[in-house]
Amino acid sequence: MKIYSTRHGQTDWNKLDVIQGATDIELNETGIAQADELAERVAALGDVGIIIASPMKRAYRTASAVAERTGLPIVTDERLREWDYGRYEKMPRYTENFPEDKVSFARRMGGTGESLLELVHRVYSALDDIISRYADKNVLIVSHGGVCRIIETYFHEMTTEQFLGWFMGNCQIIEYNTNGGRL
Repeated sequence: MKIYSTRHGQTDWNKLDVIQGATDIELNETGIAQADELAERVAALGDVGIIIASPMKRAYRTASAVAERTGLPIVTDERLREWDYGRYEKMPRYTENFPEDKVSFARRMGGTGESLLELVHRVYSALDDIISRYADKNVLIVSHGGVCRIIETYFHEMTTEQFLGWFMGNCQIIEYNTNGGRL
């Protein structure tokens, strides 16, 4: 089984390089174009059987572009929504303490958001269920930058420095081969 992971298309907050997590934002014009380009790339792959998406607007709109082009069904999963960054929402990406809080695994982001442990638990449980439920299909997961980082850790070990430096571009695709479980 293959899992293809992608991040939603660009939003205005991405363009401004501010933190967006639980805030439900639409794609901008660039993001819509990126989603359409992603749809063409997924169609060219020719082996995706289902799309599983975050229900947040930016991810669902990206998934919808792929579904419209390919005819694939979309299933939403709440566990794929973006990390809740608490008070960091809408702050510049390089806000003081933000990088440190990202790797403080038991501390809630921005005091009121989710801890890294909470995020990992929900994303890993989603991946375990996807692998179990759709083992006979290749899956496209459409989610968010923070979730994509956790998907990467599910398949590949990372140091703290690698975790902090890992980045997924808008509508970039990464392929993982599960062979029925983790690599």
